[in-house]
Amino acid sequence: QVQLAESGGGLVQAGGSLRLSCTASGVAFSSYGMGWFRQAPDKHCQFVAAISWSGANTLYADWGKGRFFISRDNARDTVYLEMNSLRPEDTAVYYCAAASSGYGGSYDAHYFQWGQGTQVTVSS
Repeated sequence: QVQLAESGGGLVQAGGSLRLSCTASGVAFSSYGMGWFRQAPDKHCQFVAAISWSGANTLYADWGKGRFFISRDNARDTVYLEMNSLRPEDTAVYYCAAASSGYGGSYDAHYFQWGQGTQVTVSS
């Protein structure tokens, strides 16, 4: 059973940057596609970015293109989300998730394991 642990969240001013990390344990991390999702108060879970098992394929939500970048280091069992030019509307709990295949895409039902989440707060 894979376990996921996010870190790197915090409070940042608008225009700033953060890098989230998600470290996996328990299984062969390099076999799984990984994704990042977020959930703001009173809103549905929202897709942020996805990356294939090898890192060769990535996908971003339209609103995140050019600002958010997903990457992975299979030697460290870690996936990253670099977030730049942050806006107050990016405030949310960010979750990483492991896909049940080598690439999960944007559909949350394709992911079978989720982390506990890390809070990102962007002040105006």
